[in-house]
Amino acid sequence: MGRVLSLIRGCLAFVCWLANTIFWVLPIIIFSPIKLIPITVTQTACSAFVDNCATAWITINGLIERIFHPVRVHIHSDAELSTKEWYMVIANHQSWVDILILQKALNRKIPFLKFFLKKELIFVPFLGLAWWALDFPFMRRYSTAQLRKNPKLKGKDIEITRKACAKFKSKPVSVMNFVEGTRFATEKHQKQNSQFKHLLKPKAGGLAFALSAMGEHIHKLVDVSIYYPDKVPSYWDYISGQVKDVHVHIRVSEIPSEMRGDYMKDREFKIAFQEQLNKIWFEKDQTLDLLAQEKTAKKKV
Repeated sequence: MGRVLSLIRGCLAFVCWLANTIFWVLPIIIFSPIKLIPITVTQTACSAFVDNCATAWITINGLIERIFHPVRVHIHSDAELSTKEWYMVIANHQSWVDILILQKALNRKIPFLKFFLKKELIFVPFLGLAWWALDFPFMRRYSTAQLRKNPKLKGKDIEITRKACAKFKSKPVSVMNFVEGTRFATEKHQKQNSQFKHLLKPKAGGLAFALSAMGEHIHKLVDVSIYYPDKVPSYWDYISGQVKDVHVHIRVSEIPSEMRGDYMKDREFKIAFQEQLNKIWFEKDQTLDLLAQEKTAKKKV
């Protein structure tokens, strides 16, 4: 009976999530051509409108969750957050559910989360246009082979992304980066021989690239640690009510000077940046370990 109820709950939740997504994506797509009008006031108003649509989408998703698959998200933080501030958000990555948890934990507390996307994704039907309308920065990375063949391309990727982020100079934004580059898995962890107990090794290049592209506009780092006490859930586990508790630890700090510079050309900066990121990652690993110990202690009681 429990499995049947889970199936019914999951199906109903999925239908509601899909309907909610279509409901809010349509006006975003319909109004997106307005952003092509070269009038600053019009573009700013359109950006605010589509961002509000996306925020409303997350809010309704939260309502669907409370009705069909309630989840207790325990926030561990005393940080002051604001929708009028610029943030770089980093988090550990274990499941696609992480994005839903991040949206739930940070919705209406900071500006709507933006993700750096590969330039090719702008051609994804419907979603590509919606991401463009929502000002998701599209980035182009050139491979080592491409740079070797055409040295003039060196630095072009940073310049293209910096131009894409120029709109954030006067508009508060939160840019999301999963520093591990991929979802955590035991096999990946063992293959890396990672020095971290609960994390994969952080990839410094992507974060350094993002910070360089954003320049001085982002000056606060939001470090989020997500811990699932039972098991790392799939999307189906989440919407079918199999996830009861999630712990989210949030730490906010100023972006240190050691993390600003030319990662590609300055070797000393590259080493300092990696060391600073490893320091953050060690602290995150300790946070996750404490949460795991608390879970073990509760089981023994």
